[in-house]
Amino acid sequence: MRVVFTCGGSAGHVNPALAVAQVFQVEDPGCQILFIGAERGMERRLVGQAGYPIRTVRVSTFERAWGWKVLRHNLKSAAQVPVGRRQAAAILRQFRPDLVVGTGGYASFPAVREAARMGIPTAIHESNVSPGLTTRALADKVDLVMVGFPEAAASYQRAKRVAVTGTPVRGEFFTLDRAQARQALGLPDSQPLVVSFWGSQGAGHMSAHTVELVERWASEGRRFHYIHAAGRDYEEMRQALADRGVQVSDQEVRPYIDDMPVVMAAADLVICRAGASTLGELTALGKPAILVPSPFVAANHQYKNAKVLADRGGALLMEEAGCTGERLYRAALELLADGSRRAAMGRALRALATPNAAQDIHRALLALLGR
Repeated sequence: MRVVFTCGGSAGHVNPALAVAQVFQVEDPGCQILFIGAERGMERRLVGQAGYPIRTVRVSTFERAWGWKVLRHNLKSAAQVPVGRRQAAAILRQFRPDLVVGTGGYASFPAVREAARMGIPTAIHESNVSPGLTTRALADKVDLVMVGFPEAAASYQRAKRVAVTGTPVRGEFFTLDRAQARQALGLPDSQPLVVSFWGSQGAGHMSAHTVELVERWASEGRRFHYIHAAGRDYEEMRQALADRGVQVSDQEVRPYIDDMPVVMAAADLVICRAGASTLGELTALGKPAILVPSPFVAANHQYKNAKVLADRGGALLMEEAGCTGERLYRAALELLADGSRRAAMGRALRALATPNAAQDIHRALLALLGR
């Protein structure tokens, strides 16, 4: 069997595809897998690290703001659409896949759209409660739409078929328990570990708040172990901390957390955005979290994602408009001091988990192919 996975723009779109690709390889060792992404997307690095081949096409984002700068960007993106579709069609003709699966992000549009036009079986997976721009554009073109939240199914009235599968999590997240992960990170004492990240693209306001959080954490005696991934804000954040006289190690503040399954398994509390892929990992591991949804995403979908967890007692929801480093720091200390509350949050999260989502998606895709 030959399968194309297409995704990109952020790790949240890439990681679910990697999780499903792993199942295909386990169930059918002879399966040939190819990824298709954007020329400048981070999927090139993530897919390469996972050991899969990847081809790229020319495709760019469409901004949802107003202004001449945005208009110029969107016109340029529109001009790239036919180029990307021609490139995707050429890749598909050469690889001859039996199935094309998109897991979201602007990078997935050309390959899924061309595959549908060519009569190749197609499916898309949307992790968020609200469909993204790419998902909306493809929902009535593909053979199967899969969603991460039951609440999302109603958004696809025009789809041929909709299946609620949950959001897949890579198998590496289930290989270590907390004690093993802490040992792997070199954390021999009993201090809890707090992990934070705002996404690979960074987040200006939240990175500034994190500088304040780290300064307070250092000045009050490092009352917990701390790891933060700064994304593209890394250099600016390190300089801001240095200007304030705060010394941190390369393990405490990093550009990116490459060993995320280990770090998440070791964590006692996670502070992050509310992308659906990350929430899938939190629920699978039962990790209490402080969620600060990005207000700059389509249809405010991260807030809707976070509210699902918060309403069920699994997470603390803090909107960015009222967020500060001081508030984050104090909220973290309160949760770390209340073990029974964190245990209850963990139970609530695990009740929402879909640990077999990757296997369920694999079965749904085989059924689509009549196998």
